[in-house]
Amino acid sequence: MPFVPLGDSNARVRISRPFVSYALLASCFLIYLYQSTLTLQADGVLVYGFGLIPAVLTGEAQLSRALEQVPAWMTLISYQFLHGGWDHLIGNLLFLWVFSDNVEDSLGHIRFPIFYISTGIVAGFAHAAIEPGSEVPLIGASGAISGVLGAYLVLHPFARLVVLLFFIPLVLPAWLLLAGWFGFQFFAAQADGTGPVAWWAHIGGFAAGAVLVVFFRQRGVPLIAREQPKGITFAFPRSGHPPPEEPIQEAPQSHRSPRPEEPPPGPWGKRRD
Repeated sequence: MPFVPLGDSNARVRISRPFVSYALLASCFLIYLYQSTLTLQADGVLVYGFGLIPAVLTGEAQLSRALEQVPAWMTLISYQFLHGGWDHLIGNLLFLWVFSDNVEDSLGHIRFPIFYISTGIVAGFAHAAIEPGSEVPLIGASGAISGVLGAYLVLHPFARLVVLLFFIPLVLPAWLLLAGWFGFQFFAAQADGTGPVAWWAHIGGFAAGAVLVVFFRQRGVPLIAREQPKGITFAFPRSGHPPPEEPIQEAPQSHRSPRPEEPPPGPWGKRRD
């Protein structure tokens, strides 16, 4: 990744907590924690059994019975929850941590996981289309997370992001950073060729997210929102409502004689989706 995200200026306005995002973060972490306890051979069996192997998906190759764990089509989902190292895991989870809650806020708890898995599936197909004969397993959440980035660009292009760019902390608009990130993937795909990073999975996932969010967003959620709450919030948790732009002013006091005290009104009902 060409930059490291630290936080953004978006407060959630429709959900109190991004429970699906929390679940995705926890799932990836716990699964890799389990991977880290395995021997090198056992981890290889897990990766080959649940990772996405393009040649197996396209029918050009077949896994041995000792390695096959699930049908090939199911690896389009299972590969998204495996990782190849702590740096791979932490990098992916950091991007998911910063960007996913606002996308979940716009899509809702039900649509967001469907959207997330769908963009990961498209990312897997994109990788397999570019390298259909590859027998190297594809693992990692970066394809699905790229879909989250594509959705964020369409929903909140003018949000301010705090990032480390070459170890320099900067506050920059989301459209500049995410468009630059997308362009970097194309450049790296051409320069790296068939290297260890699945650049076309990132590209496919990002494009899928940018398109699918138009159909997955909840009713009334605008695209290319221009108004953003003030202030920068670093990752989770975030306030459910932005602060008022104008201070609340007290009503002018009357010079009339005070009325007898009235019983206090009943409590207001809370509003939360």
